[in-house]
Amino acid sequence: MTPLAIGILIALTTVIVLACGIPIALGLGLVSTLFLVIYDGFGSLDILADTIFAGIAEFSLVSIPMFIVMGAAVASSPAGKDLYEALDRWLNRIPGGLIMSNIGACAIFAALSGSSPATCAAIGKMGIPEMRKRGYPDGLATGSIAAGGTLGILIPPSVTMIVYGIATETSIGRLFIAGLLPGLMLTGLFVAWSLYTAWRNGFTFDFTGQGFTLKQKLEVMPRVLPFLFIIAGVLFVLYGGVATPSEAAGVAALFVLILVAFIYKVWQPAKIWAIINSSMKESVMIMMIIAASALFAYTLSSLYVTQSVAEYIATLDVNRWVLMALINLFLLVAGFFLPPVAVIVMTAPILLPIIETVGFDPYWFAVIFTINMEIGLITPPVGLNLYVINGIAPDVPLTTVLKGSIPYVLCMVLAIIILCIFPEIATWLPTALMGQAIF
Repeated sequence: MTPLAIGILIALTTVIVLACGIPIALGLGLVSTLFLVIYDGFGSLDILADTIFAGIAEFSLVSIPMFIVMGAAVASSPAGKDLYEALDRWLNRIPGGLIMSNIGACAIFAALSGSSPATCAAIGKMGIPEMRKRGYPDGLATGSIAAGGTLGILIPPSVTMIVYGIATETSIGRLFIAGLLPGLMLTGLFVAWSLYTAWRNGFTFDFTGQGFTLKQKLEVMPRVLPFLFIIAGVLFVLYGGVATPSEAAGVAALFVLILVAFIYKVWQPAKIWAIINSSMKESVMIMMIIAASALFAYTLSSLYVTQSVAEYIATLDVNRWVLMALINLFLLVAGFFLPPVAVIVMTAPILLPIIETVGFDPYWFAVIFTINMEIGLITPPVGLNLYVINGIAPDVPLTTVLKGSIPYVLCMVLAIIILCIFPEIATWLPTALMGQAIF
């Protein structure tokens, strides 16, 4: 059997195994072990432990649990409520200010927490009832929050970008900076569509709600600004070369824990333990996926599948943009069924050499890759954000939430097209701050 045929067989087996509902890490490990034994014999089992350990024996991975602790601390506090309230007070008199407040709060909270479902839960509990009370369509109220929650895996600091950087051996600091402007652009597209669809449905934006004095606008800022300074500080030390991602993540997590303790009085042992416990569960899950994916990647390489796929694609006589369209389609479908971390560690090491061979910037491609993963978060059957929103507003049918989210999927597709036409949106800032990348 040829390596390409083996690769197709492995892909089909993996899809069937994961479709059974088995945990991703266990499923990848079982498929990898099965094909190693079939084609390399039982002697191949000797390297399983070493390969799995090597997959997570990377110091940069320390940053993942640290950022997760940071996000868990933020999610366990009223920080989301304060962030939403601060934006609402400042944008209250602007036509459509409520929509801007919701999506802006989603973008900032998602960057702080690193979790799309947590963002949807924190901001949605306040934003969805308020929008519905003011007459916004149910689909818009729920869809905008579901889409806004996805911004956290693009706007830094992003756990997804860290995983991508480790999987492809690219600079995490440069990846963070590369995602900043595209993240802001995507936020702007979400706001623009939200305002347009509200206007199209007859919403006049006449209701501005309660007015706030300058004192009321300023009184909430001391509880919000420290968290924004932490994000800015992480970016500064990374692109300034002051600290490694692991060091920056550790200090940021410590500062967030201190802020949450002093600002929101979260210092009881039970609450601190709840933060550590939830962070540990999520960190172990991600680490297990990374470890199993390392074994999966070794299996593909050992059976010469990865090399054969790369050689086959290289021989295709197609325009590089056609190739990019096919890769985007593949990532889109993969994102429908698998979480972003699993897709990255399984496919990024294979796709990156192909991308570089045809002349695309790897950091630009990381942004394209991440936006595709964002789409998967608001599309079934995985679509975690959809189910979180449905839990917040159970009287809104899931089909309404899905219909409200689809236009934001198209906004993401538009963002990919814009980035293909103007790649400088992703590449200019990293080059200006960190110099030209060496591939």
